[in-house]
Amino acid sequence: MSTDRLTAHGVFVEVEGLGVWLSGASGAGKSELGLELVSRGHRLVADDAIEFRIDAGNPALLIGRCPPLLDGFIEVRGLGILNLRRLYGEASVLGEHRLDLAIALDARTEPSADERLTGRRSTVDVLGIAVPEISLPRRVGHNLAVLVEAACRDHRHRAAGYNACDDLVARQAQHLIAQAAAAANPAPAASATGSPVEPHQQD
Repeated sequence: MSTDRLTAHGVFVEVEGLGVWLSGASGAGKSELGLELVSRGHRLVADDAIEFRIDAGNPALLIGRCPPLLDGFIEVRGLGILNLRRLYGEASVLGEHRLDLAIALDARTEPSADERLTGRRSTVDVLGIAVPEISLPRRVGHNLAVLVEAACRDHRHRAAGYNACDDLVARQAQHLIAQAAAAANPAPAASATGSPVEPHQQD
């Protein structure tokens, strides 16, 4: 068995310039989500079976592609097999792409207190390489395509050194410091005319 190649289950799409592996249990809606992303202008690399390999020129880089037999096809429950090139044009399908982010469609519904701030973030091992993974809860009414797009944009910012959670925590800390300083050094009371009140002098 090759140690630099792997066939994985899921959907592989290019979103916002990132290669995104959509994973989850059978019936989780991976292909439907992939189809919606294609309809929003993103591109399908592979549906159902994804062939990952380590890049020959960069051992830290993973490349994903579709088996030739399935290239351009997607299976959607209720619709069957669809040829995306016929439906959306040649630009809707991409031959291969690097793997940047894994998104797991999670059946859990309620995030923990920490997850409400940080998200459900971890890594998944693919051929010995740790790939960032985000778990998105599946709920009725959730627009998963929008969440995937936002996750990709946020991933780019994180890779550039910006973390929205850290930004908010720092802003809250600065606000608390300012409040404490104001309480320790209250401003002089003002008279009805707006001038500071002079202390009353006794004769």
